[in-house]
Amino acid sequence: MTTAVDTTKATDGKGPNRPAPPGSTMVTLKIARFNPEDPDSAGWKEYEVPALPSDRLLNLLMYVKNYIDGSLAFRRSCAHGVCGSDAMLINGVNRLACKVLMKDLLPKDGKPITITIAPIRGLPVEKDLYVDMEPFFKAFRDVKPYLITSGNPPSAERIQSQSDRARFDDTTKCILCACCTTSCPVFWADGSYFGPAAIVNAHRFIFDSRDEGAAERLEILNDAEGVWRCRTTFNCTDACPRGIQVTQAIQEVKRALLFAR
Repeated sequence: MTTAVDTTKATDGKGPNRPAPPGSTMVTLKIARFNPEDPDSAGWKEYEVPALPSDRLLNLLMYVKNYIDGSLAFRRSCAHGVCGSDAMLINGVNRLACKVLMKDLLPKDGKPITITIAPIRGLPVEKDLYVDMEPFFKAFRDVKPYLITSGNPPSAERIQSQSDRARFDDTTKCILCACCTTSCPVFWADGSYFGPAAIVNAHRFIFDSRDEGAAERLEILNDAEGVWRCRTTFNCTDACPRGIQVTQAIQEVKRALLFAR
C-alpha cells in the first residue's frame, strides 16, 4: 500500500438514500483502501456514517457498502464472533468488527470521533480490508490439526476423563480468525513463522489424551520457524477475541519439547 492519503469526506451521511436512525451519532470511519487494478490510488478514505450505541462496527461497514460505496471489500459471515471472518486492524488493534460495540466507542461528551480501520498485518492485501488467508491456513495445515491414532477405529466413542479434557480445553476455542497471528511482530517480519494460531491448534491435539501424534507435531514445531521464534510479547493473547491464553499455550508447547509431555 502506498502512502497516498485521501481525506476528502465521502459523504455527509444525509440524503434520501442514506437513512440516519433517530438518536444516531455521526461517526467518521477512516478506512484503508486498496484496489489491485489501480494500486496508485491506495490510501485512506473517510466516510461519515450514523451510529447507534446498539450497533456493532460491522453494521457501520455494511452501511458504507450499502449506501455510500459498494466497492468497499471486506469479509463477514455470521456477525456473531463465531466464524472469525471479519478480523481487522481497528484503531491500531486486531479485533473482529462484529464484536466491537459502538457503545464502547461513542464519546459521552458528543465530541467528533474517528475510527481507523485497516487490514490485518502480515498477509497480502487483495482488496481494501480483504487479505489472502492462504499463508495462514498453510501453517495451520502443516501442524496436522486433527486426531492421529493407530489401529482400528473403536466401536464406540473414545472415552476421556473430564480432567484430561480440561487439559486442552482453552485451545479448542480457536476460530481461526488470524487476530493472534497477525498481531505478532515476528510474523510481520518473517511470514514463514508458523504463528500463534497454528501453535494453538497443535497444542489442542498435543495434549489430547486420545491422540498419538504429539511427537510428530512437536518435531514440526521444533523447526527454526516454530515455537522458538516466539518472543513472548503477549500481543497474541491481547488480540484473541475468544480470550484464549495464547502465550501460555505456546510456552506449554516449548516445555513439552524440553521435558516431554
